[in-house]
Amino acid sequence: MNQTVHLLGRILLSVIFVMAGIGKIMDPAGTVGYMQSFGLPGFLLWPTIALEVLGGLAIAFGFQTRLAAFALAGFSIAAALIFHHNFADQMQMIMFLKNFSLAGGLLILASSGATAYSVDGRK
Repeated sequence: MNQTVHLLGRILLSVIFVMAGIGKIMDPAGTVGYMQSFGLPGFLLWPTIALEVLGGLAIAFGFQTRLAAFALAGFSIAAALIFHHNFADQMQMIMFLKNFSLAGGLLILASSGATAYSVDGRK
């Protein structure tokens, strides 16, 4: 049962990243504009998409799980600090806390690695 719960947890953690990456693919100009409004260069769009989609899929399939989880945890913290630091706006505060909570779950995953139902577990 623990193996199944671990798999379900990995899938649930990964969905937000894969969907966010796909959303950025669907509106690259809008995403670049949003990023630039916070002072980030637009060329970061495609590395961001790659990290979200490929990192999310790696988590879901349990491939290089520790590395992917650590990278996405760092990304989540950076995104919270850059984009969601206006605590006067309750929604931004919730988004900030969501990103930090995701980072916490990902750090736990990074410390444990994937289990039996994973590419990593087959080695």
